Amino acid sequence: MSLLPPFHRTHYAWDCLALGEIMLRFDPGEGRIHTTRQFAVWEGGGEYNVARGLRRCFGLRTAVATAFADNPVGRLVEDLVLQGGVDTSLIRWVPYDGVGRAARNGLYFLERGFGHRPGVACFDRGHTAIAQVKPGDFDWTAIFAQGVRWFHTGGIFAGLSASSPQVALEAIRAARSAGTIVSFDLNYRDSLWREFGGNPEATRVNQQLVREVDVLIGGEEDFRERLGIPITVSPTKSSGPMPLEGWDHLLREVAAAYPNLKVIAATRRTVTSSMHNTWGGVAHSQGQTIEVPLRPIEILDRVGGGDSFASGFIYGLLQNQSIEWALRCGVAHGMLTMTTPGDASMVTLAEVEHTMADGSIRMRR
Repeated sequence: MSLLPPFHRTHYAWDCLALGEIMLRFDPGEGRIHTTRQFAVWEGGGEYNVARGLRRCFGLRTAVATAFADNPVGRLVEDLVLQGGVDTSLIRWVPYDGVGRAARNGLYFLERGFGHRPGVACFDRGHTAIAQVKPGDFDWTAIFAQGVRWFHTGGIFAGLSASSPQVALEAIRAARSAGTIVSFDLNYRDSLWREFGGNPEATRVNQQLVREVDVLIGGEEDFRERLGIPITVSPTKSSGPMPLEGWDHLLREVAAAYPNLKVIAATRRTVTSSMHNTWGGVAHSQGQTIEVPLRPIEILDRVGGGDSFASGFIYGLLQNQSIEWALRCGVAHGMLTMTTPGDASMVTLAEVEHTMADGSIRMRR
């Protein structure tokens, strides 16, 4: 039996629609931001990465609702999105004034880290076109009337500006009215919320939005600090990762506080160095908590691992697979995405299924 409401339409324009910011990422490779003389460029954004993974790895039809300043940088990001196969027809194009005083496109610079030197992100995303979107700028009723099976947004979009939470709420309510499943990722960026009240305001916004969604994705810290769930069971840092019993207790607290939630999922991670982590996942639905145990993994580029977990998990639910299968799919996809550079998944479905089956890592010839 499906964990989520049945789909009633015979035609859908998109399997998944994401709402969020897409930035141009500058990557110095093995170098450092402040010493490099060249960068590779990618596109990236928390909510968008989910839609791209669902399209490129899992073959679903996806779209992104966002906004760009209409200049060559915006068109470059659009071209990267097109290469990822995500529908760009819902992008709002904002006139460019020549210098970006009114609206601009977001940039970010990211070095991956090595050993005990952590990765470093430097954001340049103020006054972006999508941060200035207000309620009414997207005709959500018309968009969802075209048929959308799944809608995804999250805490990064909600933290872009004072108006972003209202836009997210407007979209979520239109999605629910249309019978679309809604997911929300509790992703938190301190640099975004600093201007708008910090973690207390992020918690208030999350509490409002999460009451309206079907599927919630996050981590232990997200549930504790971004939803204000009381700390009753949690190990000290020296005691290692939280065991399944602790996760079960935590997720039951979340489910009790938000009875609208049909599924809750989380990544599990412990960090040994920039290249060596342990990685797993946990999910809760219908009173049952399921885990994919932690396993050691090696990382090339950590960014996007959580988003790829989300897209793999969502894919499993959209395919009416069991919660356990969806969780294993999310964990495998996230793990594989962290073996390649850039935010976005470069993984195939066959590779995900091979990893889910604990397949050999010998070279294929």
